[in-house]
Amino acid sequence: MLSFGRLWTPNTLIGLGLGQFLSLLITSTGFTSSELAKKGINAPTSQSFLNYVFLTFVYGTILLYRRKPLKAKWYYYVILGLVDVEANFLVVKAYQYTSLTSVMLLDCWSIPSVMLLTWLFLKTKYRFKKITGVVVCVAGLVLVVFSDVHAGDRAGGSNPRKGDLLVIAGATLYAISNVSEEFLVKNADRAELMAMLGLSGGIISAIQISILERNELKSIHWSAEAALPFVGFAVAMFMFYSLVPVLLKINGSTMLNLSLLTSDMWAVLIRIFAYHEKVDWMYFVAFGAVTIGLVIYSGGDRDEDQNTNSGDDLRPALKQDEEANSGNRSKGTMAGSSKTWVA
Repeated sequence: MLSFGRLWTPNTLIGLGLGQFLSLLITSTGFTSSELAKKGINAPTSQSFLNYVFLTFVYGTILLYRRKPLKAKWYYYVILGLVDVEANFLVVKAYQYTSLTSVMLLDCWSIPSVMLLTWLFLKTKYRFKKITGVVVCVAGLVLVVFSDVHAGDRAGGSNPRKGDLLVIAGATLYAISNVSEEFLVKNADRAELMAMLGLSGGIISAIQISILERNELKSIHWSAEAALPFVGFAVAMFMFYSLVPVLLKINGSTMLNLSLLTSDMWAVLIRIFAYHEKVDWMYFVAFGAVTIGLVIYSGGDRDEDQNTNSGDDLRPALKQDEEANSGNRSKGTMAGSSKTWVA
């Protein structure tokens, strides 16, 4: 039987606290996006672009100061940047076609997708208690959906099927992005990951903006009221992207996605205390369920174990990159890194 002392390990406390801070950051990006929407500004790729610029400037400076070759091929980061940019775009785009309730429910698809991908490629093993925690978290979010239906907040949207497909596609890309970042941060370098993700994401975003959002940006009447939400969104996303690798390294991508489920509940609390809105009682039950699920998933001894060969299928590519860039570098650095950290 698991004791209370073993449940509240340092990694558990760090994972829960950092996960909820990341969830609050996501909530803040939602509110800044809402403010932009109220002003008639619909430029999701442009919002993300400034975040990629921040990542490139801050972490790129660190890389230039180090003057060391990349530990992974540059095109790995280009692919990751493309996946990340399009995941953000697809989910935001889905709001134009389907309901908020559908987006909330279908976005949960990223959780089983992450578990499947980490099991296939990172050789992560999930025991019964971990799966129980995931089920409890998802059940809590389903309660939020039922609460919306009960309160009559559900709107069909102009094209629900198209919107639902966009959410599922976006959630799948989020899963791919999270798992790729988890592998790279455990086997490569955090600063390198952030700098190259920022650079590739910024270039891809700029190209996409020039094609899809050029006219939208021209039509915006720029003022402090219009610019501040853009900057606020970018700062929150920069902090989010900077801290995500820390949580991935300590607790893994599944814990990250479970933690972000509470962002909807934090949004409800802000609606209650900041905007004095009334919400259904089921929201509070849902918040409690998600919290309990997070504790079950993250607590206790290492129920989620990684095979001693974790990442062996992918690690040789990174090792070859290192050898190609620097033949005299120690070949043992990468070999033990993924065994040191457990998701």
